[in-house]
Amino acid sequence: MRPVVVLRPQPGATATANRVRAMGLTAVSYPLFTVEPLAWTAPDPAGLDAVMLTSANAVWHGGPALTAYHGLPVFAVGEASARAASEHGFAQVVLAGPDAQATATAIAAAGYRQVLHLRGEDARPFDPGHLRVTGIPVYRAAPVGNAAGLAAAAPAGSVLLVHSARAGARLDALVPLDQRATLRVVAISPAALAAAAAGWAKAQAAEVPTDAAMLALARQMCEEAVTTWSGAGARS
Repeated sequence: MRPVVVLRPQPGATATANRVRAMGLTAVSYPLFTVEPLAWTAPDPAGLDAVMLTSANAVWHGGPALTAYHGLPVFAVGEASARAASEHGFAQVVLAGPDAQATATAIAAAGYRQVLHLRGEDARPFDPGHLRVTGIPVYRAAPVGNAAGLAAAAPAGSVLLVHSARAGARLDALVPLDQRATLRVVAISPAALAAAAAGWAKAQAAEVPTDAAMLALARQMCEEAVTTWSGAGARS
């Protein structure tokens, strides 16, 4: 079975790898980043209407200061962010996604204006519209791994899971053009797909930015690879 290589940081890497194995596929974890907390100053919750989360990492690495905002409604991108917020103790959690722009629109539609956006150091920009957004980085993704390690983790025929544009750019930097022809890429979004650049045996973005959609596409690519190999063997 062709391996599905998970490139996202922990703890998401383990969660995705477990889902891959539950589908009967072979999973290999080779994170391209490790997530580290950043020191930050928590603004007074009295001046805020809502909290915006675009990654569960903001909850996992935000530290004890997050408890000051448990009384505010949280608008989260993705099920992982929403679940992390609920488990942390936020009482009102809205699953708004699938991205920051859609979440900002949902916050505005709910009538809120003063918003605290707890985010990563390299968060993608979005149009806040009429919202007054205070964006505070509470974590950063530091690069780990190298070209040799990735090559060992992802042999010919592997399906690589790219969960962010940063991961796509790092994959592009680590894999030479002459080594891409037997590798397949599944990206979480068109932006992540574009960042991975060209030259892959097959590269496709999931229809929606979720693990489930990515894994459905990965399974399809694995099945295509096996079918192609079996057909080639039958003709030889």
